[in-house]
This record gives sequence, C-alpha cells and structure tokens, in this order.
Amino acid sequence: MPEDPFEMLQRECPDVATCYEALVEAQRAAPGLDAKTKQLVNIAIQTAGRNARGVGWHAAMARGEGASRDEIVGAVVMNLHLSGLGPVLECLPAAIEGIQASEQHMAAAGGDQTSRPAPNAGQGEPATINSQARAVSA
Repeated sequence: MPEDPFEMLQRECPDVATCYEALVEAQRAAPGLDAKTKQLVNIAIQTAGRNARGVGWHAAMARGEGASRDEIVGAVVMNLHLSGLGPVLECLPAAIEGIQASEQHMAAAGGDQTSRPAPNAGQGEPATINSQARAVSA
C-alpha cells in the first residue's frame, strides 16, 4: 500500500505540516458556514481543480458531517457547466469511493464520529483520519 502523502509531508517537512494543520483548523472554526456545507464547497472546489484525491477525502468528511449521497454527487456535478465534463468524470468515482468508505467506517464504528474515513490515496481502500481531519488537497 503506498504511503499516505500527508504522512510523508509530516515526516519530511514537519513544521510545514503543522502550520498547514493549524490553517485547516482555523478555516474549520471560521463562522459563516456549517461543517457540512464547508465540505460540500470543498468538493466543488476540488472537482474544479481536477483533484480526485481531494474530492474523495472531502466526500468522506462530508458524509461524516451528515451530507447525503445526492448532496455530495451534486457538489461534483455542479461543475459540469463551469469546468466541463472532464473534471466531473475524473472526480465522480472518487466521490463515490469517499461515500462508500465513510459508510463502511461508520457501520464498523457503530456511528462513531470521532474518526473520519477517507479513501487511501485514491486506491479505493478505506483509511482512517483523526478528527483533526487532514484536508489533503494535493
């Protein structure tokens, strides 16, 4: 199984990784949008940027925040008229994998929300990230 890219960043550049995590936490705590909406916006942004890995991570986190499958798929597909068919087709499978990983994790954890699932580096295998979710946007 390939190494998690964020773990690699933490090992190779620990100060940068720590600062990045602090930025993510500050954004997560910012007022204005609830956690689910923030994740749906992240999915749309990651789709526009053709970042399937980021879409998968944020889809899993959105599901953990209570987003429905339709909401997550909708956040990907809304890019169709803005970014074209390519980004949607590249990112939709990752969104579905993120949803499935989240559902499998929640079933195994009995609904526990203290840890969040995410696709493992786009491999389709569920992995767990802690509640200080590493919003990997590689």
